[in-house]
Amino acid sequence: MDVFFSAVLPTTIVFLIGYVLQRIRFLDVKSISTMAIYIFLPALVFKNLYESTFDQQFMTLFLFALFLLIVLITLNKILATLFGWSKATESASMLASVFMNAGNYGAPIIYFGLGEEAFPYAIFFMVVQSLLMNSFGVYYASRGKRSIGQAVLTIFKMPATYAAIFAFLFQKGQIELSDTTYSMISLLADGSIPVMMVVLGMQLASIKGLEMNWQVVSTSVLLKMIVSPTLAFLFVHIFSVEPLLGSVMIIISAMPTAVTTTLFAVEFDAEPNLVSTITLITTIMSVVTLTVLLNLL
Repeated sequence: MDVFFSAVLPTTIVFLIGYVLQRIRFLDVKSISTMAIYIFLPALVFKNLYESTFDQQFMTLFLFALFLLIVLITLNKILATLFGWSKATESASMLASVFMNAGNYGAPIIYFGLGEEAFPYAIFFMVVQSLLMNSFGVYYASRGKRSIGQAVLTIFKMPATYAAIFAFLFQKGQIELSDTTYSMISLLADGSIPVMMVVLGMQLASIKGLEMNWQVVSTSVLLKMIVSPTLAFLFVHIFSVEPLLGSVMIIISAMPTAVTTTLFAVEFDAEPNLVSTITLITTIMSVVTLTVLLNLL
C-alpha cells in the first residue's frame, strides 16, 4: 500500500482537484489545455531530453512504442472483422484502446512511482506517443475525410515536436544554454506536471455523453488495461530490456485511454460518447491496476 499512498493517491487527488474545479466554475478547458501544450509541455520536454543521454535505451523505447501501436491496431482490425463493426465503431475502438494517456497521467505516475531516473524515459515516450497519436490517431478518427499525409502534418503543429528536436541537436552539438535561459526553461518545466494533471481532471469533468455499447467497451477496456501491459511484459522479457526501462514500458502501457482521443472523436464524428465512456472507465480502473503493477515492479 506504500506505493498507493506515495504515487497513485497524490496523483489522483490532483486530478480530483481539477475535476471539482471544473464542475464548480465551468472554466474554458481548451484555453488552459492550449497553454499547457504550447508553453509548459515544450519546456518539460526540452529540459528532460536535453539533460538525458540519447543511448540504446531510447531507441529500444521508440521501437517498443511502434510494436505496441502495430499489435493493438492489428487486434482492433481483427475484432472489427469478427464482430462486424462499422467504420465509426472501429475508429472509436482504435482511439480508445491504442493510444494511452502518457502525458497528463503517465509522466507523473512514473515520476512518483519509479523516481527521477525513470522520468526522462517517460518524457521521451510521451513525445513519441504524441507523434503517433497526432498522425495515426487523427488518420483513424478521420478516415474518409483526411489522408495519412494530412494527418502526419499535424505533428509539425505541435511545439513539443520542436522541443524534442532542439533538445537532441543542442545535446549532440554540446551547445550550452545561458543560466538565465536554463532557469526560465526549468521554471516552466517544474510547473508543467501539476498543470497537466489539473487539466486532465478538468477534461474528465467536461465529458458530457456516455454510451454503454458493452461489446466495444469490454473489448477496448480489455485491450487497454490487460493486453497492452501483457504485451509490454513479453517485449521486456523477450528482448532482455534493462530493469528500469522495462518497468517504465510496463507501467506506461497500462495507462488509461488518452483524453485527447475524445477530442478527435468529437471533431471527426467517430462515436465520441463511446470513446468518452471507455476513457472514463479505464481512468477509474487504472487507480487499482497501476497500484498493483507498481507494487509488483
